[in-house]
Amino acid sequence: MNSVLQFSNQIFCLPVVHGSGDFAIQVRETMLSQKFDCVALPLPESFRTHVEEGVKHLPTVSIVVQPETAPTASSWSPEGESESENIASYVPIDPCQPVIQAVRVALQERIPRSYIDLEVEDFEITTGVLPDPYALKRVKIEQFAAAVVPESRRPERDQHRARIEWMARSLRELEKQHSSILFVCSVLDWIWIRDAYRSQEFGLAEPEAVYETELFRVDPRTLVFVLEELPFITNLYERSRRTLDVDDNLSIDGVKELLFESRKRYVAEHGRKGRRISPLTMRSMLKYVRNLSLIERRLTPDLYTLITAAKQIGGDLFAISLAETAREYEFNDTLPYGDLKMSIGRGEFPNGDIFHLKSRLAGQPVTWRTCELRNKPPEIDKQSWAMKWNPFSHCSWPPEDVAIERFRTHVKDRALAMLGNDLARVEKFTSSIKDGIDIRETLRNWHTGELYVKENPPSRGSLDCVIMLFDSPADPRDYPWRITWHAEHQDESTLSFFATPFENEFVGPGIAMSTYGGAMFLFPPRPIPDIWHDRRFDSVDTLEERLLVAACYHSKERHIALLSQSPPGLAWRRIAKRSGKRLIHLPLAGFSSETIQKLKMFHVLNGRQVRTYAEHFIRKA
Repeated sequence: MNSVLQFSNQIFCLPVVHGSGDFAIQVRETMLSQKFDCVALPLPESFRTHVEEGVKHLPTVSIVVQPETAPTASSWSPEGESESENIASYVPIDPCQPVIQAVRVALQERIPRSYIDLEVEDFEITTGVLPDPYALKRVKIEQFAAAVVPESRRPERDQHRARIEWMARSLRELEKQHSSILFVCSVLDWIWIRDAYRSQEFGLAEPEAVYETELFRVDPRTLVFVLEELPFITNLYERSRRTLDVDDNLSIDGVKELLFESRKRYVAEHGRKGRRISPLTMRSMLKYVRNLSLIERRLTPDLYTLITAAKQIGGDLFAISLAETAREYEFNDTLPYGDLKMSIGRGEFPNGDIFHLKSRLAGQPVTWRTCELRNKPPEIDKQSWAMKWNPFSHCSWPPEDVAIERFRTHVKDRALAMLGNDLARVEKFTSSIKDGIDIRETLRNWHTGELYVKENPPSRGSLDCVIMLFDSPADPRDYPWRITWHAEHQDESTLSFFATPFENEFVGPGIAMSTYGGAMFLFPPRPIPDIWHDRRFDSVDTLEERLLVAACYHSKERHIALLSQSPPGLAWRRIAKRSGKRLIHLPLAGFSSETIQKLKMFHVLNGRQVRTYAEHFIRKA
């Protein structure tokens, strides 16, 4: 080992960031690659029995608690404010905790353990802002530890200084008994412990009387408040340990696996009712996660960053799916110690006592932030909203009307551009490049040395009808709701569509959601009979053909834009030709799948008065 971390010929120091899976791997590799006859740990002797007992139960997560005050019956008021607060310190038996990893390997290799921290009655947390542990993938442990030294402040508090001096004194005692000692400590303390060790200024501190420790299993629902790494990522470390897989890069690969597993569960739960999370969406999400992490000066993302990116890119429901997946941990065997429920800095003991808890192995400072996510409403609320629904009052939600009308205009413009392309002329370049060089014709005549240019004359005719087929061929059983909506103002189209039944998906009081299967837009708007009840169109069998026949009948222009997955077949072209119309096909693949997925989903409001509060319930799933 490098001399920077060598206190003496017998003592080697391994500075770590508590709660880091990367440093836990570093501890394991160091202990298995070198020979040590003692491991010194930054914990007091009073924790030995229960810590080692908890390590034997890994991968089930437990916690060792040492009360600092005697429990009081009136420690917690009904209003949630502390009257005479119970206080305790604890050691999390976390598989990704480097100190716990050192105990785990030492027990397996039968290496003696020495707990050398000072016994204190009122423990004071010492922490600070640290570099991202992922840097260990590119720099050596010696470089990492040395880089932190300029930011490490000399201990000012009496207890912190006394603990450092006591650990330095204990190391002096240990080297009289052992020839090769590995000392695992916080990366913030190692330089000061080394200084105290070499100067031999140990002070006059003495161990204080402390309460006995207790061991509890952590309630699986509250693991996220105990584990420094996400429970899902910690689970991956333990799974790799069991299967002997490579786990060197799980701090990043685990995040990717978390996103993919969240997408899998999201699709399984919501199917086509939810937003489509395509590979392109995942790529955008990962890029967004990277940028957010860099803004916060991190190399790896935290849970808040992941959920924020998932919400912005995939919607609220996908963010909820990710949050629930991140909390999952499969190794939850029952232990005979009772369950302790954790919260933010607090814990509820099996007997109901609530304590303020302080970690003896505190890692990176944690900031708890809120992120508003709108979940699906409970089933009982859906039933209540369905019973109050007025079947004689329907209207749309204006923001979705604007979005679909803009898309209709975009489709129309694309169709007109294609119509003009059919009339384009190509000629040799003489004095003007006109509408641009025709690359294809120029390459075809490359041997002649001539340039060819193209001229696009103004398109002849216009479009007043656009047909969008999002699901074709459509199963009539999937789209039983068929209706014609008339425009509320001159900027809206007359709309005929077939869609899924909105009665199956209530999202708020007077608010339901449906999905388009296909739609016909007439613009400028005009009053027409409901095409689904017009007997003049009964000659066709499918939903798509009925839209097409109605479009040919009501359109005043010669051309009709058709947006669909596949080009129109011979039968459809015959229907158009019979009415003197021509179909201009635009492939659905030519548009963003995310955009199409958003536009397919729309909301139905039970009256215009619902528009005043609809935005509080409507989300893009």
